[in-house]
Amino acid sequence: MRNLILVAAVAGLALAGSAHADVDAAKAKQLAQKYNCLACHAIETKLVGPAYKEVAKKYAGDKGAEAALVLKVKNGGSGKWGAIPMPPNNVPDGDITTLVEWILAMK
Repeated sequence: MRNLILVAAVAGLALAGSAHADVDAAKAKQLAQKYNCLACHAIETKLVGPAYKEVAKKYAGDKGAEAALVLKVKNGGSGKWGAIPMPPNNVPDGDITTLVEWILAMK
């Protein structure tokens, strides 16, 4: 379940022309499947956790979002999206960064 909620904290940011624009979306989606993130998150609709596009919208323009979300995915957290907490996730840091960049690049 911990990995299922992986990207709950991985909120998104819609920044055109940002460093997130060059994210390999296919690789990131494979990681989301590998770590079961998509069991609790979807791109367009809320499941257990928020939709990735909603996360992107919420953090649009926030320059500190990537670092904060990487920590949130790694350590878990609660309160930003409701009462259901996201547990810590045992995912390599590089994969978390790729996932967060992918979500932040969504529009």
